[in-house]
Amino acid sequence: MTRIGLLLAGLTSAVLLSASPKPAGSPVAANTARHVVVATLTGVVSPVMDEALRDALTRAGDEHATALVLEIDTPGGLESSMRTMVQRLLAADVPVIAWVTPGGAHAASAGVFITMACDVAAMSPGTNIGAATPISMTGPMDSTLAHKVTNDAAAFARTISAQRGRNGVWAEHAVREAVSISETEAVHEHVVDFIAGDLPDLLAKADGMTWRRGALVRTLQTRGAAIVRITPGFRQRLLGHLADPNIAYLLMMLGFYGLLFELQNPGSVLPGIVGGISLLLAFFALSTLPVNAAGVALIVLGVAFLLAEIKVHSHGALAVGGTIALALGGLMLFQDVAVRVALPVVLLVTGTTVAFFLGLVGAGLRAGRRPVATRLAGLVGRSGIVLERLAPAGRVRFGDEVWNATADQVLDPGTAVEVAELKGLVVRVRPARQEG
Repeated sequence: MTRIGLLLAGLTSAVLLSASPKPAGSPVAANTARHVVVATLTGVVSPVMDEALRDALTRAGDEHATALVLEIDTPGGLESSMRTMVQRLLAADVPVIAWVTPGGAHAASAGVFITMACDVAAMSPGTNIGAATPISMTGPMDSTLAHKVTNDAAAFARTISAQRGRNGVWAEHAVREAVSISETEAVHEHVVDFIAGDLPDLLAKADGMTWRRGALVRTLQTRGAAIVRITPGFRQRLLGHLADPNIAYLLMMLGFYGLLFELQNPGSVLPGIVGGISLLLAFFALSTLPVNAAGVALIVLGVAFLLAEIKVHSHGALAVGGTIALALGGLMLFQDVAVRVALPVVLLVTGTTVAFFLGLVGAGLRAGRRPVATRLAGLVGRSGIVLERLAPAGRVRFGDEVWNATADQVLDPGTAVEVAELKGLVVRVRPARQEG
């Protein structure tokens, strides 16, 4: 029995030793199953970007990833989407590393809040961060409202900074004074943690840093971790393209063209369909961008002026006014200086629109100078053959039509004539001019 007891005690000890946790630095802990999930957040901060962040956090949590890396390049966007994204980041189950990249990228406006809300923040060489002053999407704010909105954004920036141990004073300056700094200045001001040239460098420098959720503090183990990159689906890519300021502007103008053509030519159907769909897509895109109501009003006014030029003939005054309104509307369509329609796109669309409408005006003027070729008045100048002797009355054939006719001289059957005048249902004819 003693041997059996010793044998059982040995087996129990072996099982307990094998089940006990290994030290963090042991070879078993540093296994090849460690990986980080990498997602890209580029373009305007919008519900589309918020959805991309939600999906990335969900996947990283489901896969028990070591960390989620967010590659950020944004000019800013909607405050509502930004606040939702910050809430997700502050409550995330996995540590999140923000990386403003590649060189030339920036985290402006709403991007400042998103970057600061991550557990670790880094920037690539040649990037910048800042200019987080809030802008109203419904037009200029009065001084009282602007003061309230700015104070609210500044308090939010300080709260995030306190949560992540960053420079709250600079964050407030970014909101109140729209300051922007380079990557080296950001590290010096303790806005971000370090500069990383590439993804392996980022993971190596983040290794060993701590991240906190409530009272629980953990250490990142990212050095040498496998990289799993998330590829956006077709829906997210499509919606992301629609949120581009240039695409939104082009869709809006295409929608105007389609509906105006349908109104000018009822029953065409296709222009109305294309115009309606384009306008709806434009409205979706504009809902995610800092739109200036004055810019939209100028574009509508410009199109109205060009339409009026077709009907009124103002000797070019309405056309010039429409051109100026269209160009200014395109340039003023968005309030944020970081979110704007490219100047070549504005010039191209404005020039095409003006050329189209002036072409319609020119065609109308040329048609007005041509002789009327329809109904009874269109008979004047028409050629025919005498059927019955005109002395002075008789009958004349014009194509498949036979008319009662008179002449100032006697004309025999078979004589070629042309209409000189129409009196009621009787035409007065004369001998046709001989060419050559």
